[in-house]
Amino acid sequence: MPKYVYQIIAIVLLFSCIHRSKEASVEESNENSKPNIIVIIADDAGYMDFGFMGSKDLDTPEIDKLAMGGVIFTDAHVSATVCAPSRAGLITGKYQQRFGFEANGTGDEHSGDIGLSDDVVTMADVFKKNDYKTIAIGKWHLGATETDHPNKRGFDEFYGFLGGSRSYFPLENPSENHMIQQNGNPVRFTGYLTDILGDRSVSFVEENQNEPFFMYLAYNAVHTPMQAKKEDLEKYKDHPRQHLAAMTWSLDENIGKLRRKLKELDLLDNTLIYFLSDNGGADNNDSNNGHLKGWKGNKFEGGHRVPFIVSWPKKIKGTQTFNGLTSSLDIFSTSMAAGNISQDSNLNLDGVNLLPYLIEDKKGNPHEALYWRKLQEAAIRVGPKKLIRLEDFGSTMYNLKNDIKETIDISKIDTLGLEDLTGKLSSWEKEMSSPLWKEDDEWMEITYHIHKYLMLNKPVLYKNPIEKKIVKNK
Repeated sequence: MPKYVYQIIAIVLLFSCIHRSKEASVEESNENSKPNIIVIIADDAGYMDFGFMGSKDLDTPEIDKLAMGGVIFTDAHVSATVCAPSRAGLITGKYQQRFGFEANGTGDEHSGDIGLSDDVVTMADVFKKNDYKTIAIGKWHLGATETDHPNKRGFDEFYGFLGGSRSYFPLENPSENHMIQQNGNPVRFTGYLTDILGDRSVSFVEENQNEPFFMYLAYNAVHTPMQAKKEDLEKYKDHPRQHLAAMTWSLDENIGKLRRKLKELDLLDNTLIYFLSDNGGADNNDSNNGHLKGWKGNKFEGGHRVPFIVSWPKKIKGTQTFNGLTSSLDIFSTSMAAGNISQDSNLNLDGVNLLPYLIEDKKGNPHEALYWRKLQEAAIRVGPKKLIRLEDFGSTMYNLKNDIKETIDISKIDTLGLEDLTGKLSSWEKEMSSPLWKEDDEWMEITYHIHKYLMLNKPVLYKNPIEKKIVKNK
């Protein structure tokens, strides 16, 4: 055979090896690439108000697709039953009582605006440090001072508003807390706020498709005021919960826009997405908590058990249901594990990594116990047993396995269980800080009344100051 033939064969083999090496390198790179992380939070959404949770009258086809492609949790909880402390727990992965963020709001008339402690670490701090592009979109409600601005708490970009609620439509002269801003600069918008936030989530993905990103997407829907677009109200003109149905439809549409953009850019498979509500459905927005007792603001299941989805197609098999006891506190730990980020020794998170339960088929409950406390009210869950304590009134205890509606108080017949849960709650409280601010006296009295009557299985006489005034004047 001529010498040049051997040379050609050698060259072909060399290029073939190089090509295979490059292919292997690309495959290895894709396999080891960091996942994008997206946390999507609805506001005051009812436990049963999504198709994947069994709703028959609210339409959520896009969120249902997310659920079908991931894991639906049946026993998931947030760390507080109201907006601000719940978000503080999620974004730090710690019980917010550890740093005094216990009451709703971010301070009172005596304390001033305190918000997040300056030394507490957020998810965004960690992911930014580990080369993720970070953005907070939507509702903040974790403090409005300079040191608590999202740009100072680990977020490269903030596109949203600082306060706890606002109109879904443009305001003429919004306050600093209510204005839509981008990194401190006012944003003038036309249209409907849920769409505006959804559009920014999509454009951010387009802008950062070539680098890993962490997105905290906190919609204010379906929190009051109950405002929706005209076309959506027309769509649901005969619906008994017209405004909520229309607002939920818009929320679903915008989550769908984001999901489709991820799919279009071939990012969906390697994006870890969480979807949940910040607390149980509120009593003033027509939400439905189904068979759960209570609502936003109280320690019964309707206050803190929430719809919860985890989706990561590349790693987690879809169409799963997980029944273990889980918490929004777990989002931080789970996301760090997904990004292969080691935990600093001083971080001390209260959440756990859920991935072994979802990928490696680890059995059991991620948490032995969960705790709640807001000023006068506290609760603990250990296994199926749950204790609710009201200051200067007493405690009730339930077995959720047999009594998910929390109507049968077993504290008198299971005295050992009562002693165990009371002791564990007391031990936990010794680790916590005192609350740094309180809530309005009238609302504290109303919340106390609600807990007391629910513990007695009696109809609540009033849920807000207007109803209270009517009852008192009778």
